[in-house]
Amino acid sequence: MASIAQDQPLAPVRKAVSAAALLTDDAALSLYSHDVLSSGARPLAVFRPASVAELAAGIGAATAAGIAIVPRGGGMSYTGGYLYDGGPFLLVDTEALDAIIAIDETDMVATVEAGISWDKLHRALSPRGLRVLAWGTLSGIRATVGGGMSQNGIFWGARNGSVVDSAVSFDVVLADGTIITTGSEFFRPYGPDLTGLFAADCGALGVKARVRLKLVREATAFAYGSFSFERHDALLRAMSAIARAELASESFAFDPFLQAQRMRRDSLVKDAKQFGNFLKAEAKVGGILKAMKEGAKVALAGRSFLDGVPFSLHCIAEGRHQGAVDADMRAIEAIVREIGGGVVENSIPKILRANPFPPPNSMLGPGGERWVPVHGFLPHSRLIEAWERLQSLWEANAEEMARLKVETGALIAATGRSSCLIEPVFYWPGAHNPLHAHAVEADHLARLPKLADSPEATALVEKLKGEVIAIFQSLGAIHLQIARTYPLGTRHDPAGWEILRALKRQVDPRGLMNPGVLGLGTDAAG
Repeated sequence: MASIAQDQPLAPVRKAVSAAALLTDDAALSLYSHDVLSSGARPLAVFRPASVAELAAGIGAATAAGIAIVPRGGGMSYTGGYLYDGGPFLLVDTEALDAIIAIDETDMVATVEAGISWDKLHRALSPRGLRVLAWGTLSGIRATVGGGMSQNGIFWGARNGSVVDSAVSFDVVLADGTIITTGSEFFRPYGPDLTGLFAADCGALGVKARVRLKLVREATAFAYGSFSFERHDALLRAMSAIARAELASESFAFDPFLQAQRMRRDSLVKDAKQFGNFLKAEAKVGGILKAMKEGAKVALAGRSFLDGVPFSLHCIAEGRHQGAVDADMRAIEAIVREIGGGVVENSIPKILRANPFPPPNSMLGPGGERWVPVHGFLPHSRLIEAWERLQSLWEANAEEMARLKVETGALIAATGRSSCLIEPVFYWPGAHNPLHAHAVEADHLARLPKLADSPEATALVEKLKGEVIAIFQSLGAIHLQIARTYPLGTRHDPAGWEILRALKRQVDPRGLMNPGVLGLGTDAAG
């Protein structure tokens, strides 16, 4: 039940939207004021519109009353994207806007409402032999298409770019409730790239309502490879060579610590559903006999095949013809061997490709620890220096990290011909927050220890995160999911940054659309 004090500023919004569209109960306000890492002020209400028209009406009514708008996708953010402390605000949750409006197999475009998850869209497209060009992040069981278009993201289909590269155009609700369309229904760009201006804006310019996406035919042939490396420099050189040659659709690696964490957390065949999805995928491509053979290999490998492997690299090659993707994988293996790596059982990429959107249980560590990543995208030429500077940072803080039980590992992923992602992740003791209870599978959560908060450890993680970002920035890194964590304005040409500020003033003159995100100010001056 909303309090009288809370309900008074909401009165204009209540007149514009249905009663069911506004959530003001304590549980909702608590959940929606947390992201994976932090907490913010509670919103006046969670606005969950049932239609695009209602979304526009609610936003227009709220901003006319001086209430800020803060959009939230699937809630998987850890950079403060939807956390706000600057005054009364309405948190927009597009969960009910999850319709697939059209799948056009002639023009190869899908039109969807912004609240649809990557997983739901993928499951709808798969029976047609279709997928989106870059088709989501590993958190796609909860992460939404609209959230991806606002925050950006990368993993599946990384050879084709980040998820915003899959966008054709958007329907966006501006601060006054106006709905604009950013471009053509089938081609991008049509003149200056207006779609690109609204992509990766973290909701600073408007709220995505509908998204048109480029479709491609799903691959019908796959090859998988996993490899071991003794040293980081050999791993990074191999990943760069594979990426430049465009041999893998996805290429990702774990350092020794993160690899051990993952193998502790999950058996690769932990349940019948996951393993069954793998067998179905193998049978679809290569028939029942191949599926049985590959299934036996995965089952026999269990979790021991990475014992004693310092760094592991996992690659997926895909295409139309099995001979072609097998040739690509042989070329990948040749690169690995030339640089000094070896071949190991390829269970990880097989299982992951068959189960592309696992439950987000990894947002807690295998011992119940808190977890948060921080990342940088770097050109191939700076990867080794970045890695070695990170190791020096851990060494300089080793005593404090050991005392406070702060641990770190890293995911590395190729992100196209010119760059790779390095994503250090931190684990440390801390209490679970409402988002963990909401997103992590209940049976998994029940098995995890409940740890007490450690303010000292949390402070150390925040300090180290800042130093990691500083290292990345000094090497010219770029970031996705910028939100309120990564610097943006200082990395722009000043004249270019002023153009962005001017655009913000034009579409949001009162500064009420996710104020402060991207480093844009909370007033109209930006």
